[in-house]
Amino acid sequence: MTRPGLPKLIATDLDGTLVRSDDTVSAYTHEVLDRVRAAGIRIVGATGRGPRLTELTRNDIRAADFLVLAQGGWVIDQNESQLLRSTRLPGRDLAIALQNLEAEVGPLSVMVEALEHDDAPLWGDFDPTWRYPVTVEARTRAECLTGEVIKAFARSFTRDVDDLLAAAQRIIPPQVATVTQAGLNYVEICPPDVDKGTGLAVVAQAVGVDPGDVLVFGDMPNDLPMFAWAGWGRVAVSNAHPTLLAVADEVTSSNDEDGVAVYLDRLLSR
Repeated sequence: MTRPGLPKLIATDLDGTLVRSDDTVSAYTHEVLDRVRAAGIRIVGATGRGPRLTELTRNDIRAADFLVLAQGGWVIDQNESQLLRSTRLPGRDLAIALQNLEAEVGPLSVMVEALEHDDAPLWGDFDPTWRYPVTVEARTRAECLTGEVIKAFARSFTRDVDDLLAAAQRIIPPQVATVTQAGLNYVEICPPDVDKGTGLAVVAQAVGVDPGDVLVFGDMPNDLPMFAWAGWGRVAVSNAHPTLLAVADEVTSSNDEDGVAVYLDRLLSR
């Protein structure tokens, strides 16, 4: 049982929110999350990272009961070692979406995530702007899209990522694919009805928690759906994208200042 006045479930984004700019999570943050869980509150790591980064994600949020990966397309019950959701986008649908998008915005740099095993490579053309260590297996666009994919990353050579996102969301119908951006200068093209809100809804249904009892933390536009879905509280870190700051109930300190842990520490101390 949770204590009175506390949420029943807490979900936090990782990169840019829980994880610091040096790609580490502080001992203080891990300690606070352990106390949150000891208080009877379930913890969810909600990230754009695909299943190929499951082990890295588990290490960054060791107290998590659930992982919502791939922008909500994959949901893992950590305690039961059970996959609750796994979605893929047909390559033919992605091909059409990219073709229609490029017809308006020009050529795109595209990488595809299709494999789910740990440290699996991306497919496509390696882009030097990618900030994380990654193995990219060179494949043509047609070769990348012969089957189903988990998601795709697309970067414009001439447009800002927010402009590209606005164009993509206008051009690509939501019943074909969901498009978002998570701060990597890429838009991410995911299966339809896949976002962090729908991913968290899978968790909430599994444990019988109402959205009104869920507290969420985030920093980028890909966190907007879970901010719209959660009802107990929506907290942005101070380094968050303006669109998220505009809809947050509260703003905590930055990821580099352990803002999530600071907020939760105060919450537990009330």
